[in-house]
Amino acid sequence: MYGGVFDPDDIRKKIAEKEALTTAPGFWDDNDKATKVMNDIKLLKGRIEPWEDLIAQVNDMESLYELGIEENDQSVEKELKELYEKANAEYEHQSILNLLSDEVDKNDCFLSVHAGAGGTEACDWTFMLSRMYQRWAERHGYKMEVLSQEEVEGGLKSINMRISGDYVYGYTKGEAGVHRLVRISPFDANARRHTSFASVYVFPVLDDSIEVNIDPKDLRVDTFRAGGKGGQHVNKTESAVRFTHIPTGIVVQCESERSQLMNRATAMSILRSRLYEYYKEQKEKENEKFAGEKKDISFGSQIRSYVFQPYTMVKDHRTKYSVGNIQGVMDGDIDGFLDSWLSVKWKGVPVADGDDSDDDLGD
Repeated sequence: MYGGVFDPDDIRKKIAEKEALTTAPGFWDDNDKATKVMNDIKLLKGRIEPWEDLIAQVNDMESLYELGIEENDQSVEKELKELYEKANAEYEHQSILNLLSDEVDKNDCFLSVHAGAGGTEACDWTFMLSRMYQRWAERHGYKMEVLSQEEVEGGLKSINMRISGDYVYGYTKGEAGVHRLVRISPFDANARRHTSFASVYVFPVLDDSIEVNIDPKDLRVDTFRAGGKGGQHVNKTESAVRFTHIPTGIVVQCESERSQLMNRATAMSILRSRLYEYYKEQKEKENEKFAGEKKDISFGSQIRSYVFQPYTMVKDHRTKYSVGNIQGVMDGDIDGFLDSWLSVKWKGVPVADGDDSDDDLGD
């Protein structure tokens, strides 16, 4: 009955162990630690209780079926079909959730989008993608915060966001890679079709249980005035912070807060996440493990194409999953792509839908 890769008995054991901690004297003396334990209990129960509900639903359907047979009541067929479809949809959803078994899958994520080939068109595409992920977060009740962005005429050169919620990183990690846009450009007076690219990077937000050592001697710290429009304070003090990790060349920055101290803390959190991903890739020698393949942001390297003309289709080239409702996708309806990638990545079973025709249209 249980889909995915988890042991229900092991989860029940973990729940019991953590609930035992809540009865210990002084448990609430350390509020942060207590909150984490309670959140862990909530997450663990969220993994097992839906399956217990599904088992109860199956038992109810069996009882209803037997009653219908016994009384030769044909009217139960419609009710059984509705119950089955509802239970099956929940089964598929929980099976996908159970694929999120890595140590950081339950965490929040840092998600950044960077414009690639395509000039102004690519910057507009970067803005469109960032809006898509913001709408996706809203659909699920997740919290989204913009940490920094580089605005240019026509859109965004780059944007860095934090999305907070249960299993956000596990769901979004498959979005890392190059995303391609094909459309008639609103910036072209001759109404020609253009192809543009943007690159998405996804990193887990790490909690204190995961240790990443950063030697202060390996850091170059720069402070600068935050960009952006409005506010008497924003351009008068050097509140924005940029960290450069010299051994790896990784650069992160944050300018979302008025306080330099708060921006330092957020930038350090992002750096820890980037280094975690970097060192894990080095250790396991799997470039796709957490941030996806680091390819050129140009032709031949895209993981997904979004075609507006001459037809409408969004197609993931890794899973062959595609949909024709491109406006729905741009409004954040991307769960089908997230689920299909997880199914292929962890189960090895492609989940294809829609037309698999060639959409390599070029410029």
